[in-house]
Amino acid sequence: MHQNETVPAPRRAAAPTGLSPSRAGDFMTCPLLYRLRVIDRLPEPPSPAATRGTVVHAVLERLFDHPPTERTAELARSLLRPQWERLLGERPELAELFPDDPGGAALAGWLGDAEKLVDRWFRLEDPTRLHPAERELYVETSLESGLLLRGYIDRVDVAPSGDVRLVDYKTGRAPSRDFEGKAMFQMKFYALVVWRWKGVIPRRLQLVYLGGGGDVVTYDPDEADLLAVERKLLALWETISRAVETGDFPATRNRLCDWCDHRASCPEFGGTPPPYPLPSARRSEDDPAGDPMLSKES
Repeated sequence: MHQNETVPAPRRAAAPTGLSPSRAGDFMTCPLLYRLRVIDRLPEPPSPAATRGTVVHAVLERLFDHPPTERTAELARSLLRPQWERLLGERPELAELFPDDPGGAALAGWLGDAEKLVDRWFRLEDPTRLHPAERELYVETSLESGLLLRGYIDRVDVAPSGDVRLVDYKTGRAPSRDFEGKAMFQMKFYALVVWRWKGVIPRRLQLVYLGGGGDVVTYDPDEADLLAVERKLLALWETISRAVETGDFPATRNRLCDWCDHRASCPEFGGTPPPYPLPSARRSEDDPAGDPMLSKES
């Protein structure tokens, strides 16, 4: 983080109300990270890589506003700067990504890297032959247990046969086989939501990786796959619910720690988490007066 970088103000702490793929992934990676993001809602400084991914996603979404014959790489590249400026207007703190850039060289280089990602997409898919039924589709459903699942799907394609394909763009490089299943979990999550919401099991799940040399990874789910994901999410939510009640969110060292914005709050790195902001069963047992739900008269 730059010395003068502006970090968004923290929001009021809140208990979780459901699961998205990213937040489920947070808890499975590190329960403390989940807590700091979802419950404490600690602010995180803007990231050049994540912001570039947001801009590239916006370009690929808006490219389909144009007729098929106009969906060229040149047009897509021309959309990058306007989409960056639109995002900057919505989130002024992103200007801190380029604080010492009077000539605009750093911004130009950053946009140049985004151009490479866009160009690589054209080598992986042909937008003149694609007719998305939905783009940036918000999906949400409640399971019978009451667990709310939600998220955004980058693209939904529907074939003349009615077969549904869910597509997600990734601006990083494709993971190794050891981590491929973790990446596909997100798509299976979306497939479960679509199945429980619309009663249709997507025919294909597709991850389009724009980093590195570019790659397309696909998977064709069936009912057994989605039922297994549902069981996993229900078990995960039970674990999260217990953690919310007790305030026990242990830190877990992992390969993403070097990029974490919350090391100052992590015991694994000599930090101290902020006081747990929600009433907890553990605190009630140790100090009933500390639980606002218990009065002196009780």
